[in-house]
Amino acid sequence: MEQINKGRRVVVTGLGIMSPLGLEVDRFWENLISGKSGVSRIDRFDVEKIASKIAAQIRDFEPENYMDFKQAKRMDRFSQFAVATTLNAIKDSGFKINSNSENEVGVYIGSGVGGLLTLEQQHERLLSRGADKVSPFLIPMMISNMAAAQVSIASGAKGPVITTTTACAAGSNAIGDAFEIIKRGVAEVMIAGGSEASITPLAMAGFSKMQALSTRNDEPEKASRPFDRDRDGFVMGEGCGILILEELKSALRRDAKIYCEIFGYGLSGEAYHITAMEQSGANVARCIRNCLDEGGVDLEEVDHINAHGTSTPLNDAVESAAIKRCFGEYAYNININSTKSMIGHCLGASGAIEAVAVILAIKNNIIPPTINLDNPDEKCDLNYTAKVSQKREVNIALSNSMGFGGHNVTLGFKKYL
Repeated sequence: MEQINKGRRVVVTGLGIMSPLGLEVDRFWENLISGKSGVSRIDRFDVEKIASKIAAQIRDFEPENYMDFKQAKRMDRFSQFAVATTLNAIKDSGFKINSNSENEVGVYIGSGVGGLLTLEQQHERLLSRGADKVSPFLIPMMISNMAAAQVSIASGAKGPVITTTTACAAGSNAIGDAFEIIKRGVAEVMIAGGSEASITPLAMAGFSKMQALSTRNDEPEKASRPFDRDRDGFVMGEGCGILILEELKSALRRDAKIYCEIFGYGLSGEAYHITAMEQSGANVARCIRNCLDEGGVDLEEVDHINAHGTSTPLNDAVESAAIKRCFGEYAYNININSTKSMIGHCLGASGAIEAVAVILAIKNNIIPPTINLDNPDEKCDLNYTAKVSQKREVNIALSNSMGFGGHNVTLGFKKYL
């Protein structure tokens, strides 16, 4: 298949992660392929009146390990995640942002919710203590673009600085848009990903009232069970994933470590419902095909798909139908998985965290498992890499994301050759 738009080639030269399974890439990967669950009972606030009492929490993050105390106090948790993860990713890449390069480095970080924790805390202060006690930093801590803005300030990147807020597709959109920015020649390097910190009373109450969250409160580690017939909703997660995307010639000039190449970015809309997906899967299938077409990749070349796989009844069935609709019989030859079975659904950060997982699958030729898949739904009859990781040569891999409102994204990665 011929590529639709060859453009400039874009590779991944750095990775950063902040997740319930670890704050470093190596630890995250070890826990992921071991099938470890990061889900537990929420202990940060009172959940007595909230139906879902569990989440995939990051417990050992100390912002002062990455920035000074004053800076940290002026950032919401989602921005703290983004800055810390970016600093790790830049270090991993070996790229130097200085007066010679700063104008060629951009930032694109998505967040579905932004600084919800700050908003809740300051609203409580408004009600209990009065308007004069509201922090002057409320707005610049709360607004969703601040993760990208704070990363730009912390790193010195002066190229395009952008945010996308396409709900649970935001992190994937950010990576895809950053890929296209480099292809167009607008930047040489992009710091791209997603960050979210929405394990808060309001978010948990809101999603619980939608009946979107699992209420398997007595068995937290078994609650997120994508593609299983007993799934009852997703589990809230939090975290950040950051990729350093770089134009190939730039990476080669400095003899950079190259994880993989990004070859495609598929997009489609549902035009259907504010939260539900159209049940045929046609729009998601079209999104996947758009990604493959951009990279000139044939259907039978795909080895692995990291599914959106939320553990909600509708999403898992529709995504499975979409994969079968796109790939036909070959769909049964693809190793599919859902990392959300272990790290929960990190909303706008999920696609970026899952992109890190896909890249590591390519690097290591290992597919992480979908845990808790005890009794597959009859509508979900593909190879979801159930319970244990699987060794397999991974040359071509995809990552799917879908956001409330009908935002579909597929990212395509391949071994760099």
